[in-house]
Amino acid sequence: MLLLLGLCLGLSLCVGSQEEAQSWGHSSEQDGLRVPRQVRLLQRLKTKPLMTEFSVKSTIISRYAFTTVSCRMLNRASEDQDIEFQMQIPAAAFITNFTMLIGDKVYQGEITEREKKSGDRVKEKRNKTTEENGEKGTEIFRASAVIPSKDKAAFFLSYEELLQRRLGKYEHSISVRPQQLSGRLSVDVNILESAGIASLEVLPLHNSRQRGSGRGEDDSGPPPSTVINQNETFANIIFKPTVVQQARIAQNGILGDFIIRYDVNREQSIGDIQVLNGYFVHYFAPKDLPPLPKNVVFVLDSSASMVGTKLRQDIGFSLAVQNWVPKGYLDISCVTLQTKDALFTILHDLRPQDRFSIIGFSNRIKVWKDHLISVTPDSIRDGKVYIHHMSPTGGTDINGALQRAIRLLNKYVAHSGIGDRSVSLIVFLTDGKPTVGETHTLKILNNTREAARGQVCIFTIGIGNDVDFRLLEKLSLENCGLTRRVHEEEDAGSQLIGFYDEIRTPLLSDIRIDYPPSSVVQATKTLFPNYFNGSEIIIAGKLVDRKLDHLHVEVTASNSKKFIILKTDVPVRPQKAGKDVTGSPRPGGDGEGDTNHIERLWSYLTTKELLSSWLQSDDEPEKERLRQRAQALAVSYRFLTPFTSMKLRGPVPRMDGLEEAHGMSAAMGPEPVVQSVRGAGTQPGVTVNGELIGAPAPPNGHKKQRTYLRTITILINKPERSYLEITPSRVILDGGDRLVLPCNQSVVVGSWGLEVSVSANANVTVTIQGSIAFVILIHLYKKPAPFQRHHLGFYIANSEGLSSNCHGLLGQFLNQDARLTEDPAGPSQNLTHPLLLQVGEGPEAVLTVKGHQVPVVWKQRKIYNGEEQIDCWFARNNAAKLIDGEYKDYLASHPFDTGMTLGRGMSREL
Repeated sequence: MLLLLGLCLGLSLCVGSQEEAQSWGHSSEQDGLRVPRQVRLLQRLKTKPLMTEFSVKSTIISRYAFTTVSCRMLNRASEDQDIEFQMQIPAAAFITNFTMLIGDKVYQGEITEREKKSGDRVKEKRNKTTEENGEKGTEIFRASAVIPSKDKAAFFLSYEELLQRRLGKYEHSISVRPQQLSGRLSVDVNILESAGIASLEVLPLHNSRQRGSGRGEDDSGPPPSTVINQNETFANIIFKPTVVQQARIAQNGILGDFIIRYDVNREQSIGDIQVLNGYFVHYFAPKDLPPLPKNVVFVLDSSASMVGTKLRQDIGFSLAVQNWVPKGYLDISCVTLQTKDALFTILHDLRPQDRFSIIGFSNRIKVWKDHLISVTPDSIRDGKVYIHHMSPTGGTDINGALQRAIRLLNKYVAHSGIGDRSVSLIVFLTDGKPTVGETHTLKILNNTREAARGQVCIFTIGIGNDVDFRLLEKLSLENCGLTRRVHEEEDAGSQLIGFYDEIRTPLLSDIRIDYPPSSVVQATKTLFPNYFNGSEIIIAGKLVDRKLDHLHVEVTASNSKKFIILKTDVPVRPQKAGKDVTGSPRPGGDGEGDTNHIERLWSYLTTKELLSSWLQSDDEPEKERLRQRAQALAVSYRFLTPFTSMKLRGPVPRMDGLEEAHGMSAAMGPEPVVQSVRGAGTQPGVTVNGELIGAPAPPNGHKKQRTYLRTITILINKPERSYLEITPSRVILDGGDRLVLPCNQSVVVGSWGLEVSVSANANVTVTIQGSIAFVILIHLYKKPAPFQRHHLGFYIANSEGLSSNCHGLLGQFLNQDARLTEDPAGPSQNLTHPLLLQVGEGPEAVLTVKGHQVPVVWKQRKIYNGEEQIDCWFARNNAAKLIDGEYKDYLASHPFDTGMTLGRGMSREL
């Protein structure tokens, strides 16, 4: 009763960010409860719950990242204890699942529609959470519960995001902050890019927090214990520090952000188009184009609110100032500032063809020059002097400053005749709280939008924890820009320079990408005001015809010299289906086929665009329509958004052997995976893949090495999405609820027409709808020799449910008539005829199957734990000429690969 009461009262979930915080469960009822100071002191003196494991698994397929965080805790105290799970996730990510195990109870998260609440209440809660938990570019997920004495708890959080290309790199950042040293800590990242990985680097651990940050043993490269394996299209990165290594990095267990940066190969000027199961994604990132001229106005807040560490971030006297400030201008008592130094660097970066001006604003608008001027050494020097002598004073007239900047730009463009072959930008630096002039947010937004008319892009930077980031975000969203937040305690200068670097080189403007309406539906945004070097334009949509061979694409844009039109028919090469790395069945948006990474990428982009449109709209009926569409899509694809909420269902009893209630099976490594059986596209639809591992050959043998099956993955597509991952030590079953069954215990479980029977340390029998049965033998060695590995054997016990279209390394032979003769000219006999046991006393016979005739040799092989001998015919040279194609045609990039390498007139959806 105490456990249940604690869960009912103490269970809460929330996501907090700089912009907005979401809360679920019963946390609002707890806001008024306060614990007496004496009790809090006693609680701190109690034995702290022990974190036994903190692990992150992430798989990136074509820039789309699936991440699952697992955390296990142990309450060592003699009384129940409150415990909190906390995780920073990227602000652009959508949480897709959360599961909590407390003792023997399982609480499963469910994404549902969020009830509409009053704006005042939400705003009050959001501001409170933001002040306490804001972090740059991240949101905070929290879950708390009560763990019974001497019991365990486990938390599993999954989220997804589309990686954005910035400065020529994709960056995948994982927060590794367990708050204490963990017995088992690991980060496992897999990258699958069909275009090929052009570059890859793992950065030193980065921790922006002042408290608890630490330095690793070597800050010049990846964190200690990081192992990187990669080939042309695949990379596996594992970070697995021991407790000693963790302590050397940070004694309190707060390690930092584990960051991976990479880029892909690009060949086509019109971009890379990938297709999977009726969905497509188009990546457009041209290069080697001349830069467009920039018309840029720097709008700098010099109000009194910018005093202190915002505008005056003291870093000591800089000798660089003496190089440009004329004698008599420099006040030695006024040290140089991080933000000002960054602006000086940015001014130096302007190109000769650019034009610029500077506006400082407080309660007054102070324009350096009343027109845009050319970039020369003298104008850059004068601009620096103007910025240097800015002093904080007065209020904040955001509306007036923006209006003046837009007028400057519009006036220059109207009189210069440069037109489409330039880009007009405003770089707006402020603490974002309007206090003078027009202070109403909606009016500021409307005035700015009407003045800019889509011809001026506004890039906003908010400095400090008091910034009205929502206003800055809307200003950028509505005016084709970007926004960033800079915290006071961080290196503001480098962040400002980094942000500017993203927009310093515009290559194209007024970009339009068109596809035939008869071929493509429900495409995401196809109009883009600008394209900056090092970034990427991504469009996703649905194909009307899944069997389309070519997709016509037209790109129109302007660059510095001319109007560009690109037209081409892009060959559509359907990808092999990526594995369902999310670890649970996911309903499709249109109810057809199985979900895949491109479909989820499409749903992610569409949801993001609906949320952005809702944020920009001022028309209430239109906002409601956008809200309903975004909500329906988010519920369908299980995205946690401002319009959806997560509710924990349960508790339900935990089954014996259950180790994970939700998670993700990442790709096992860069070694090839052999496809064993290919199921038919009709009911039930099965794919079986096996992972090969190698071992040294026994001494004095003729073989160079031995190979074994280490993992077998079975994917069932219909009637419900399920999969199994089988190793010699465990079976992972995801058929609606995710179970992990140890192979050293006998157990039988079933779900959605799928039954799994484990015979301890002997075999695993998988039965699918009663018409398909596979037997996986477990081969274990008590004292394995160097050439021995624990491995699996795969056998088909019942193939009744597999159709005639079944294919794969083994599946292609299931429905074939195989016959054996002593020589090619001799009479044919059925392979299973008893008299055949006498044939083959000589060195060879000939096997005839599917029109192929291949020499085979009579041999004996051990099966069933290596003790039973069976007779068989053995085809040499990896069954060359016996199988369709070659042996290498059956190698796959990852265990969930369901694509067909060999077409042979069969469906690609098998």
